[in-house]
Amino acid sequence: MRELTAGRHEAASGKAESMVVFLHGYGANGADLLGLAEPLSAHLPDTLFVAPDAPERCAASPMGYQWFPIPWIDGSSEEAAKAGVLRATEDLAGFLDTLHENEGIAPRKTVLFGFSQGTMLSLHVAPARSPALAGVVGFSGRLLDPAGLAAAVSKPPVLLVHGDQDDVVPPQALPEAAEALQGAGFTVYAHVMRGTGHGIAPDGAGVALQFLRERLYD
Repeated sequence: MRELTAGRHEAASGKAESMVVFLHGYGANGADLLGLAEPLSAHLPDTLFVAPDAPERCAASPMGYQWFPIPWIDGSSEEAAKAGVLRATEDLAGFLDTLHENEGIAPRKTVLFGFSQGTMLSLHVAPARSPALAGVVGFSGRLLDPAGLAAAVSKPPVLLVHGDQDDVVPPQALPEAAEALQGAGFTVYAHVMRGTGHGIAPDGAGVALQFLRERLYD
């Protein structure tokens, strides 16, 4: 297991009772999503925001990081990609275990918030967590292993958000993931950002905020 380096945005109230863990996309870093913490924190004052860097330098974007290789982008093999997913899963699991212990915040008060490759990893890791996490927010990603949901040990609610003009991860990935998750017994919410490419639009951020408030505060 590799140790992950993470940035933080402390709870605005000074007392963290819940936590959001941002998982960035391929070629980015933790700071890429941590910028969302400031506007979210105004509405989630008791929430700690944590944003780790992925464990590997990105082959296609050396200034950024990757959770695992992507063969059709970096020329890696399918075997390397699968091995990378397994290693990243172990890394994130260990990171979450340490966070829960050090921060004293339970899984039921923790949400994974992913973008693109970070969404793929979030949807892969969350069903294997016990106790269950409070939820998963997934922007612009896809489900890596639909068949693997049969082995889920927990089924936290999932919010999927995708731009209808995404030319990196096809918009069709949202209904495909939603169908598989719902078929496996997950509660799924979905939002399509109209006129949006591979990114996070204000309407999507607003829907994510509502989901976070309902999962962490109600």
